[in-house]
Amino acid sequence: MRGGNTNGPDGNLRKDVETALLRPNLTPWQRTFLTDIHARLERSGGQARLSDKQWRKIFEILGRPNNVIALPPRTVTAYPPRRQPSKLFRPRFGWVGRRLRWRLRNLAIGFLIVAAVALGQQVFNLGRGQFQSTPTSTRALQTQEFSVTDGDTVHVVGEATGTRLVGFNTPEKFSPQCEYERQLGERASSRLRELVAHGSIQLTKVACACAPNTEGTSECNFGRSCGVLQVDGKDVGSILISEGLAVSFVCGRTSCPPAPRPWCKG
Repeated sequence: MRGGNTNGPDGNLRKDVETALLRPNLTPWQRTFLTDIHARLERSGGQARLSDKQWRKIFEILGRPNNVIALPPRTVTAYPPRRQPSKLFRPRFGWVGRRLRWRLRNLAIGFLIVAAVALGQQVFNLGRGQFQSTPTSTRALQTQEFSVTDGDTVHVVGEATGTRLVGFNTPEKFSPQCEYERQLGERASSRLRELVAHGSIQLTKVACACAPNTEGTSECNFGRSCGVLQVDGKDVGSILISEGLAVSFVCGRTSCPPAPRPWCKG
């Protein structure tokens, strides 16, 4: 998801959406989509968190290019300086006090060294075990660690862009070609949320089918990463295909064919 900054490139996003809703040429799904976005902005005081796909659809409806929105800078709060004890209340121990303080300091330093070594050993053993068992995948992801954008896209918490699941394509719910596709896209999204909420999850990042030196840029998959999501050891794409909520979509090493969208034919 994007950060809290919902100002558009030319002004406040909420005002732009209100202006767009006055246009008579909006399609029903565009009006529904903008109304939902406006309601979220109203509830959050202009601080709604929007996905990459939602941003692209907003700019598409507003007639603007898909500008890259910079995440708002993180605010770093400095800790206040520690207060030094007043000289009036500093105890005077003399030679005995200085020797006692010296012994206590050395004891504390020794304890910290032993604790650091033990902690480092535990971290090393944990990291070695994870590396040996799963060198290329993120295992045991819980549902709260990523969100479902639609039937074939998820967004891992902490990452700036989403992750496109490969091997299949689901109906579009944000820019459908017909009402049936929108309804089917909503069902695919709901089904994916249901799957990840009730199973053992494994998300494995894989290379995207991009031209050389373009992966991670807007020229490749809108800057998103690519991955394979399994629930209880079974690929979610195979599950959605078997239930009629997705179709097979296989790319080559450096490019993809046009995404299949058969839901509005006939």
